[in-house]
Amino acid sequence: MSSSLSLQTTPWLIRTPSSTRRMRLFCFSYAGGNAFNFFRWQEALDPAVEVCAVQLPGRSARIAEEPIGSLPALLQAVAPVISRMDDLPCAFFGHSVGALVAFELSRYLRLHGLSTPSHLFMSGCHAPQFRSPTRQLHTLSDTQFTEVLREYEGTPPEVLESRELMELLLPAIRADFAIAENYRYRHGPLLSMPISVFAGREDLNKEPGQVDGWQKETSGACQVTWFDGGHFFVNSQRAAVLEQLNAELTASLCV
Repeated sequence: MSSSLSLQTTPWLIRTPSSTRRMRLFCFSYAGGNAFNFFRWQEALDPAVEVCAVQLPGRSARIAEEPIGSLPALLQAVAPVISRMDDLPCAFFGHSVGALVAFELSRYLRLHGLSTPSHLFMSGCHAPQFRSPTRQLHTLSDTQFTEVLREYEGTPPEVLESRELMELLLPAIRADFAIAENYRYRHGPLLSMPISVFAGREDLNKEPGQVDGWQKETSGACQVTWFDGGHFFVNSQRAAVLEQLNAELTASLCV
């Protein structure tokens, strides 16, 4: 596939349209990430899959907007955007808090009688019923919170050292952490689509149910794929992640 991408952007989405598209893949980033984390994914996936990366308020071109730190408010804002694009089947991919958003968005869409994704890809995220206790890190001071981000190794050191950049980025990162740390699981009817779980071998996922517990959320199949690396294996093992993702999406297209 050509390395030249023709993007279409809206406030909420960055898309790479294709005349051969037969499915959309909506992508939700990890805390502090943005839609451009998925900028080059289209090149690695089947041309029949249109990558639609979700751009939340408070980041990139939306940096001046107030971030959304409440999951119910975020679902209410994102659901209409996704539901308006129901002319093709779709799948959701989310990493870390992005996976949590994608999962709860799927339940929200079903609850409101809207089209749901045909496949969920839950990456780097503990199963909702088996989440570890949270530390409320989003309430820390800027200095303390920055040091926590340094430990997570998901933010480049040069960004962490830039006071000006961190002043711009911290509100959105705090909002994402607040969504994850204030999350409370509620039992509901099982989803019916298959769930693919991507997990890092060195991530903090060793408690019972944190990985395979996703099976409790669907009546469909649940497949776990392990990758080398820690929590941000989605970046360090990008090629392997995209190879697996493309194989499963291609199989869905064949069905």
